[in-house]
Amino acid sequence: MSQEIGIRELKNQTSRIVRRVREEAAEYVITHHGQPVAVLRPFLDEDAEIRQRQKALDEWHEFLELGKELTESDPLAPLPRHILEEMREEESQWPS
Repeated sequence: MSQEIGIRELKNQTSRIVRRVREEAAEYVITHHGQPVAVLRPFLDEDAEIRQRQKALDEWHEFLELGKELTESDPLAPLPRHILEEMREEESQWPS
């Protein structure tokens, strides 16, 4: 069960609280003037998976944006989908 903790108390006892989260899987609801504003809890395996998926999605968007910029700067440049197809084709020829 989560314990409530005010921001001031969190500031004054950060090391102890983080140690409890890490070692005892404690969870805290952080409050500001009695109102919940955040949750402090252990970092789970599923959190790592979500971060990894978000990073991949961010990189994909960067790739698409770069393709758009290249296409706009050089209309004769290959489209991003053609580059991706070529990359996949090359990858399929790698030894297993």
